[in-house]
Amino acid sequence: MTDRDLRPMPDRVLRPTTELVLDVDKLFAARLLAARARPYLATALFALHTVESRGVPTMAVDRHWRCYVSPGFVARTPVEELASVWVHEVSHLLRDHHGRSDRFARKHGLTGPGERLRMNIAADCEINDDVYGDGLVRPEGAIVPDDLKLGAGQLMEDYLRRFRLGPITQHLSWLDCGSGADGLERPWDLGPDGAHGLTRHERDAVRFRVAQGITGRPGSAPEGWQRWAEEAFHPPQPWRDVLGAAVRSAAAGAGAGVDYSYGRPARRSAGLPGVVLPSLRRHPPRVAVVIDTSGSVSDAELGSALLEVAAIARAVGGRRDLVTVLSCDAAAGTVYPLCRAEGIPLIGGGGTDLRAGFARALRSRPRPDVIVALTDGQTPWPSAKPPCRTVVGLFPRGTPSWAEKNPDYVPDEPPAWARVVSIG
Repeated sequence: MTDRDLRPMPDRVLRPTTELVLDVDKLFAARLLAARARPYLATALFALHTVESRGVPTMAVDRHWRCYVSPGFVARTPVEELASVWVHEVSHLLRDHHGRSDRFARKHGLTGPGERLRMNIAADCEINDDVYGDGLVRPEGAIVPDDLKLGAGQLMEDYLRRFRLGPITQHLSWLDCGSGADGLERPWDLGPDGAHGLTRHERDAVRFRVAQGITGRPGSAPEGWQRWAEEAFHPPQPWRDVLGAAVRSAAAGAGAGVDYSYGRPARRSAGLPGVVLPSLRRHPPRVAVVIDTSGSVSDAELGSALLEVAAIARAVGGRRDLVTVLSCDAAAGTVYPLCRAEGIPLIGGGGTDLRAGFARALRSRPRPDVIVALTDGQTPWPSAKPPCRTVVGLFPRGTPSWAEKNPDYVPDEPPAWARVVSIG
């Protein structure tokens, strides 16, 4: 026996002769065709990691950007249709259908695989109403809103409110685009700890690159994708949560309500026997809310401002004794401690100069750690940065009010040192 005979043989995967092998060349040729037909989706298409699976009926994705592929489906499907399926599956991930399905299910108390199938169908309607044509053929069995007697151009959530499972959807029971389409984990999913999944930051980076490609070539993508790209750059946010986060961030900044205290000795004292060192303690932040009561602010906006006062109180832990409120038009009013937001008198109706409100808030004792100004923005601003953090909540402006109809009037933008949040 020679040395060559003693060498270890390479591992071999033995397949039954009847087992179908995934045609990788055909699958990737279809992906290349999809990228050529929809070049703005190329970054997302090539970010997907393919996983061969005999459990998935056709092709399916998970929320970690893995694409599970059935060898039998690839073998019996023409390349042109496979290209369309590639685009369809990656569209589920780009449009966050799994996350949106989870949120819709929690809000409406929906459970069970039947409801998830309904979400998959609604998500498909959102994608398929304008994805085919111009180089992409419609795959056999692909559902469009017209099949459910629904109008095109709507979102998944809109379709979910307008149809139920029944005879018209019975033939779609086989439909399964995976957990990346409806949020429900599948037996074939590798899960968050599996190999080749994208991290949250990587997924966000892919979405940003795709949105950048769509907005950089206006007119080359359907209206649905253009709308998605605009929202990807300017995502809608719960404005009250954003306002609360801005207040908490401002209150937690360096220099906001910090002092030394011997009530709890510093841990450094352990290294200095016989010496007690004070620890740095953070006092609860005090917030002064300046409400714009000028004539350009409507009664509805003043009512909304009082709701924001209550939200600000919750943002600082529910300590109403730490929140003071004052109204201001061209002059500052009285500073009121917060007992009940609906019991605060809002006096004004004249011109607007919130500089008086800022000055009055800073003169109050104890001095606030954060100033929140709720205004329509039609005001001059302090020329110097206040010695505390500042948050500006801006009411939206549509048709100009009577005080803003001067065509030569251009309101000042909020200063750069303020954290600005759009309310509503």
